[in-house]
This record gives sequence, C-alpha cells and structure tokens, in this order.
Amino acid sequence: MRPTQVLRGGGGGAPIGKHNNFLGNWGNFGGMKQRGIISYGLAPNRQYPLAGAAHDAIFNTWRRFSQQVLYWAPPMIAGYYVMKWAIERNEYLNSKAGRAELGGGEE
Repeated sequence: MRPTQVLRGGGGGAPIGKHNNFLGNWGNFGGMKQRGIISYGLAPNRQYPLAGAAHDAIFNTWRRFSQQVLYWAPPMIAGYYVMKWAIERNEYLNSKAGRAELGGGEE
C-alpha cells in the first residue's frame, strides 16, 4: 500500500478517479463535473403550500372520526348514564325519604 493512499482516504479504501484524482468520501465528491443531470425548480413566489388544505382537513377529519367513533362513544355514553344514576341515587339516599327507607333516624 502506498502512504499517499492512506492519507487520502484514511483507510486505504478511498476510490481513485479516472485521471488519478481523489473523488472524496460519500456526500463530498470533489471530482469532475457531472453531465446529463437535470434539476427542476419552482420559484417560491409561484408556490401555494396550503392549496386544498381546508378541503382536505374537513374530509380527512370526518373520515377519521367515522372510523374511530365506535371505539370511544359507547363507553362514554355508558359512563354518562352510570354517573347520572349514581348522582340521583346519592341525592335520594341523602334525602329525608332515603334516610327513612334505610331506617337511619336522626339521633
């Protein structure tokens, strides 16, 4: 192995280009200009990044809601009716009629 190869690549595995030029590591190629690469762009003042966002938000929200409603609505409804029954029962048991029914007199 030549010492210059170690200095160029750090481990001896660095590629040497066609004309004995070091190409560089991945992401940092310093070789010859490449040909045949076409790039397209759009000016920032010609873009509309929120095109259709409100429309998509409404219909996407409805789709997600309709798919998930059966997972959370029945337990919520059941919990509401259980709490309603418990509150009414507590109010009855702490009323005059409820205390008389349980036999607990005022002492």
